[in-house]
Amino acid sequence: MKSALVTGAYGYLGRYVSRALARENIKVTGIGHGDWADAEQPDWGVNDWHQADVTLEALASLDCDIDAVFHCAGPSRHSESMTKPYEDYQGSVATTIAVLEFIRRHRPDIALVLPSSAAVYGVATEQPIKVTNPYSPLSPYGVHKIIAEDLCRSYGKYFGVRSAIVRLFSIYGIGLRKQLWWDSCVKFTKGVEEFIGTGEETRDWLSVEDAATLMMCGAERADSSCPVANGGVGDSSPIRDVITIIAETLGYSTDIKFDGTTRAGDPTDFKADITEALAWGWKPDHRWEDGVREFAQWYADGAP
Repeated sequence: MKSALVTGAYGYLGRYVSRALARENIKVTGIGHGDWADAEQPDWGVNDWHQADVTLEALASLDCDIDAVFHCAGPSRHSESMTKPYEDYQGSVATTIAVLEFIRRHRPDIALVLPSSAAVYGVATEQPIKVTNPYSPLSPYGVHKIIAEDLCRSYGKYFGVRSAIVRLFSIYGIGLRKQLWWDSCVKFTKGVEEFIGTGEETRDWLSVEDAATLMMCGAERADSSCPVANGGVGDSSPIRDVITIIAETLGYSTDIKFDGTTRAGDPTDFKADITEALAWGWKPDHRWEDGVREFAQWYADGAP
């Protein structure tokens, strides 16, 4: 692979994928929304940036040679899909079929890597969760991820489009300004020490850097059969432990309270079976305990 297209390269996952590709001397073209600061774009490894919706027309207008597409554009919040299901569908499903049709018409020899989500599993009856587990999404977000995956399989079966799917579990890392880690930091600085849930809910935390390298492995494994791998570390930790480390790092009380409520769309436990990811030649290199301390310190330093 000498060159790649990253949709949503300005976004959180897209940035880290772009940087990981650039570190392997792969030229990165990005498309999506966002205004880069002067030094920001080259720092994240994006050679050429095209600010546009991810549509078939916009993709076809790109004048560049690419060997793979990493489709990182799209929504990332379960909760928002409960209030804006149409927008979530457009961002997830409509952009995916645009990418697939672009490949079918214009670049039939290149690979597609689709970051999907553990949200497709919903409430899993067994842990760890295997890629063969039945679907049971708890939100439109999860439903739309399933549709996007099915489109990849359809284009592989009928048109020979090569793709690979990575179902990401709980991603963390510097720069993420939403979800549990960020929200916990904000709450502590506002003097709030009560959190939603019981604190015993578990998540399989995956560094965004490790997620990026797994997606790169997916590009090498892409095939018309559309192989799937779970993006996790194969272990899970209680949310209470994460919030406690954040409190310690920020210098707040660790006497944390939970209200016992359950938020719509949130499963109780998530732990990935990463057999397929390991078989792709990948392994995680980061520990979440180190990551959460680094994240809290980054927040304390002003989250530049």
